[in-house]
Amino acid sequence: MIRRTFLTLLGGAAAWPLVARAQQAMPVIGLLGGADPAGYAVPLEALLAGLREHGHVEGQNIRIEYRWAEGRYEHLPALAADLVHRKVGIIITQGTPAALAAKQATTAIPIVMAIVGDPVPTIVPSYSRPGGNITGSSFFFHEINAKRLELLKDLLPSLDRAGVIMNPDNPAMAPVLRAMDETAKGKKVRLEYVAVRSVEELDAAFQHAEGQLQALTVIEDGLLFANANRIAELAMRSRLPTMGFREYCDAGGLAAYGVDYRQIWRRAAVFVDKIIKGTKPADLPIEQATRFEFVINLKTAKALGLAVPDTLLARADEVIE
Repeated sequence: MIRRTFLTLLGGAAAWPLVARAQQAMPVIGLLGGADPAGYAVPLEALLAGLREHGHVEGQNIRIEYRWAEGRYEHLPALAADLVHRKVGIIITQGTPAALAAKQATTAIPIVMAIVGDPVPTIVPSYSRPGGNITGSSFFFHEINAKRLELLKDLLPSLDRAGVIMNPDNPAMAPVLRAMDETAKGKKVRLEYVAVRSVEELDAAFQHAEGQLQALTVIEDGLLFANANRIAELAMRSRLPTMGFREYCDAGGLAAYGVDYRQIWRRAAVFVDKIIKGTKPADLPIEQATRFEFVINLKTAKALGLAVPDTLLARADEVIE
């Protein structure tokens, strides 16, 4: 586990709002993530940039306590409890496992889900009225992954057996897999779920997929998102066409369909700012992504010897050449 503490936390600092105590103690934010921080450098910078836009500068007038499980989701409850023990004012979470751990650790400290799959009903009762101490952003997790399978079939019309790289330890997987199963039936594609619970399992996963499957989709579980470069490298080595999220496509994946994660993480700063200024999380509806993009990596397609139909190129929001 990595613990990054940028400055020593002042003992006894109360939870937000701290407007009246601005001169007495610097507000402290806890960030709880299930992934490896190295793979989240870009989203984190987007969050910090958003905080700076609202006047909250790390090391100057706010402090941030980072806790990362590095893909070991079983460590999250202890990490969440540690942040609660240190009396942070807000907890920002990355992913469903971290959001659940934070929810179980406190009902008093405000929780901002920087990003989460589908929080209803496992984390909050509704999008418009989350209630309690939790708010944040969601992004149609299962619909997006089902759409990826549909687009992969459009890219590869002869596709009849595809794999799905996924982390079964993530509780957000169940509705995603159900949605993908329905799409697969409609497209007459047999699906095989390839479980990856750690970075060390990636090589074996691709060794299994090579020769067994025609293509893969990659679900953006925190572990897999943080290792997009490694997955793209293995996919190319195995000569497997793959569909995933934007960052994975940028790393060398064939195509992507999804949301702009940098913008979502930047929006988390808006929730934080409102809570610092006194708004209760219960009064902040869960935001859902409204913009989706389809990206094709033509460079990768050419390397794999694939001819992308002109109709799909015309549908793409961006073509990487």
